[in-house]
Parts: sequence; structure tokens; C-alpha cells
Amino acid sequence: MNLFHRPTSKSVLIALPIVGMLTAACTTTTTQSFNVNKNAQVEASYIAVDADFSQYDRIFARDMGIFFPSDAAPSAQDQQRTRQIFRDAFLGELGDYTIVRESGPTALEVQATLIDYRNATGADLPNVRRELEDIAKPGALLFLMELKDSASGKILARAADSASAPAFATSSDSVTDWASVESSAARWATLFRSFLDENLSN
Repeated sequence: MNLFHRPTSKSVLIALPIVGMLTAACTTTTTQSFNVNKNAQVEASYIAVDADFSQYDRIFARDMGIFFPSDAAPSAQDQQRTRQIFRDAFLGELGDYTIVRESGPTALEVQATLIDYRNATGADLPNVRRELEDIAKPGALLFLMELKDSASGKILARAADSASAPAFATSSDSVTDWASVESSAARWATLFRSFLDENLSN
């Protein structure tokens, strides 16, 4: 399975606003054109029209972002364990790629984000980056993968998927289902590895 496919005749060209990458308080807005793939194995995928992945020979891995409702979030310890599970799953899949911790002209920046708003309200949305508000809605569970040029910060691709649904502890009366967290991490890591093999391998 491929996280993204190269644009086909069934792809749709759209222009998406790309907003400052921190929070809703940012105001800088630009417009970028993306091919929308209707045949992707994930629910939504976009690849920049001018994306050229051939120039990258290493991966700059950012730590995963996690967003939960303010009053229904797992403990800090559980969130850190979740980050580690996802990082281990992805690094396990990417063992023969060069992984770096600094940006550079040939480094493809990878940012993964887990947004669990299954128990959220509209009041939680300001905590999410502005350009994600359309997909990070109350009631949604989403795994987001963004690929960027690490030198310029330009977004080259973005994919969203919610097919896996790990069960997190949202109160003192519940416990995190670590088996489901590990299964979800493994699934998304496999999809992403397929994409890298298709686009980055020499």
C-alpha cells in the first residue's frame, strides 16, 4: 500500500491556503497548489504540484505532535509513551534510510501529528494549527503526516488517515489500550515506508 501515489488522471488540482505553522494566532498566509489523490490508501492525500522528492537523501524526523481535548487527555506519561511507540514503529520501518536530527538542503522533514478529538468541543480547536482546523474537528480521530523541505519549510505533501482507532485513557476510570496504540503505529508506519520507497529510493 502506498501513502501517496503519483498524480493520475483521476487526481484533482486544488489550491490550498498554507498558514503560519504554529497556532491560530499566526497570520501569514500563502497559497500553494496540490494534486489531490482520490485513489490513495489513506482518507485524504495532497502532493504539491512542484514537489521533487529526488533531491532528498535523508530524513529529518521531527518529534510527533499530539493533541487531545483539554479535559479528556491521557496523562503526560501516557502521551510520552505514545510518542515513543510511534517513533519506534517509524524508525523500525526506516532502518535503511539515513535519519538526521538537523535540517539541511537534502533532508526531507517529516512531521507526524496525532489529533484525538473524539471527546472534544469547539473550545479545543484554538489549540490546533489554523491550517488543520478543517480536518481537526470535534469527534474526529486523525493521524496526519506532513513532508516538508527542511531548509525552506515548504510543504511538499500531506496525508490524513483515521482508519485505526487506538483507545487512550481519557479519565481515571479508563486505561490506555497499548496493544491498539502499537497496532495503529505499525499500520501508519508501513504506509509511510511504502511512500518513501516509491519516491526516495535510488
